[in-house]
Amino acid sequence: MVMDGYTLYAIFFMEANASAVEHIPVLATTLAEQIILPKDAVMVDATVGHGGHSYLFGRTLGPEGIIVGLDVDRNSIQRAQLKLKDLQCRVVLICANFANINEVLIEQGIKEVDFILADLGICSAQLTDVDMGLSFQTNMPLDMRFDKSLTTTAADIINGFEEKSLADLIFRFGEDRASRRIARFIVQHRRSQPITTTGQLAAIVARALGQAGPKRKSKIHPATRTFQAIRIAVNGELENLEKLLCSAAKLLRKNGRTAVISFHSLEDRLVKNNFKENQKQGIYRIVTKKPLVASEQEIIYNPRARSAKLRIAQKICES
Repeated sequence: MVMDGYTLYAIFFMEANASAVEHIPVLATTLAEQIILPKDAVMVDATVGHGGHSYLFGRTLGPEGIIVGLDVDRNSIQRAQLKLKDLQCRVVLICANFANINEVLIEQGIKEVDFILADLGICSAQLTDVDMGLSFQTNMPLDMRFDKSLTTTAADIINGFEEKSLADLIFRFGEDRASRRIARFIVQHRRSQPITTTGQLAAIVARALGQAGPKRKSKIHPATRTFQAIRIAVNGELENLEKLLCSAAKLLRKNGRTAVISFHSLEDRLVKNNFKENQKQGIYRIVTKKPLVASEQEIIYNPRARSAKLRIAQKICES
């Protein structure tokens, strides 16, 4: 039976914990329709977050099944532990970057897996976490590191990069055609005082684009692309994604599937091109000819799903 989005949400998430659900996994219904795992499956949730997707699939696994969950955010690992503690299957949660998926699985004695999932979005708790410094809606220290072991913060980039390098970064990772003007405004401001908070940076970008204050025309905050660019650079997000995609093709056993949920064109382009190249080489069969997106119903109860795109590929050759 195919369940609607609300029913699936109620079954898989509301009954799991009596506490309020802070983060609703995107495209849960779609994933459940596309991915059917055997009871003894080995699954890697490369971005386990609060454990929502792992819980969805973990309910279908038996005691012989395994979920390996990775996340660079220690707080997310702790939340996932609470979410997944009552599953029948074996659950292994590790604070690690998915770029290191090979090393993690070797340490666990796992050579092949049936399913690799990566949800590349940012959860609500991270956006409101002052220590993360990700939001332009609230004034926070300008940090943006998911992994606190990283040494370069957003403030280091904003205050340390030369104007041209800063403009190139904003254009490359934010795809903002006004990157040179934004960089010029940033450099002009930091000459008088360092830029240390998200509120400062957001206000500077808004002024650069002539959209400061409540009268701005666009529904999207003018600093959105700049914040995306700086965050990607701080965390090495695209390089890490490339490493994950490369590893996935080797780690999946025959007929295993990999699913990636992306939230902007840079991520989606990497996934699309990787799947196409692997299909050309006879390694993958692309399951989703076009990316799957959220239904109108899902967007109502989970607005962050609006920009989510899901691509799935199946391995068709032996490892």
